[in-house]
Amino acid sequence: MTEWSEFLPDEAATVAAGELIGGAMAQVKGLITVHLQGDLGAGKTTLTRGVLRHFGHSGAVKSPTYTLVEVYQLPERDLYHFDLYRLGEPEELEYMGIRDYFATDSISLIEWPSRGEGVLPAPDVIATLKVQDGGRIVKLEASSDRGAALIARLPEHP
Repeated sequence: MTEWSEFLPDEAATVAAGELIGGAMAQVKGLITVHLQGDLGAGKTTLTRGVLRHFGHSGAVKSPTYTLVEVYQLPERDLYHFDLYRLGEPEELEYMGIRDYFATDSISLIEWPSRGEGVLPAPDVIATLKVQDGGRIVKLEASSDRGAALIARLPEHP
């Protein structure tokens, strides 16, 4: 299975889907890079909160719009939550040492990845969120073998 999608009727379902995705991530070794796509308010940060909950983070999860990256040092591995919405040029990522974030066995969730095009590594998974029918649709598409392994670990319907 190289694709997975689910209707999420509310915020709680979006967090729960993130927790499922986090569970699948925990079973896949190596660096995992996920590009989060969707309009403002589509639920990218809410989905990230669920992933973090799976790994035991219970604190607040805010979108790092101004800091560009929020680092979570978790017991199993580090997770980096990027929000590139306010990035002026992709080259600005070089100044913050972006390559260092992708040199370890970590997870990177990147909102607005198109703003870092040409500098960011290719994703393992592209997660697209769309507001629909009073809720959201989340769709995951694998773009690497590691991404396909992650998606294969997700249940048919949460």
